[in-house]
Amino acid sequence: MKKTIYCIGILCILLFFCIWGANIRVASSTGAQLFDTVEQIPHNKVGLVLGTSKYLGSGQLNYYFTYRIEAAAKLYHAGKIDFVVVSGDNSRENYNEPKDMEEALIERGVPKDHIYLDYAGLRTLDSVYRMKAIFNEDAFTIISQPFHNERAVFIANHLELQTVGFNAQDVTRKYGFKTLLREKFARVKVILDNLTNKKPKYLGPQILIGIGLKQEKVE
Repeated sequence: MKKTIYCIGILCILLFFCIWGANIRVASSTGAQLFDTVEQIPHNKVGLVLGTSKYLGSGQLNYYFTYRIEAAAKLYHAGKIDFVVVSGDNSRENYNEPKDMEEALIERGVPKDHIYLDYAGLRTLDSVYRMKAIFNEDAFTIISQPFHNERAVFIANHLELQTVGFNAQDVTRKYGFKTLLREKFARVKVILDNLTNKKPKYLGPQILIGIGLKQEKVE
């Protein structure tokens, strides 16, 4: 019994240090690439908005979604980005993050023909990886909350992409407690993904932003 408790204790300590180390590494290596103000962030041709659901399970509007859309529209109208890629999950019927984001951006004055939809952004890794593999962009602005930008830029750095992150307004710790808790473990996963050179679940034909017609949904 004592041996079992001892082993469990050792495992817990190792897990703690894995989580702590991963979080420190992600945050410390990306801080200089994140921006809070429109005035300071450099211009990029394209901004990538990372997907999230428009509504919570309770039916309440998701503030993560709202604040990301507001941040993207702000960058566009300030001339800091020329096009927007909205990347999210559309893996099941009646759930379409990219379409919801497109509609919200249009409501805020971003022209429809300056918005590109990535329906296969199932994970942050997928969204970032596909910017180069599908949209042929190796320098772009990532738009999400600070904690999410840190991880996304960390992924981009591993892929040797030139990115900066624009920090959308964050939510309160009480509102975002579960999300922030999941983020601790997501950072361990992202380091494991880097070590194994994890690839997206879906790829597809290339789409050149600003040239020709935008893509239709790929089934």
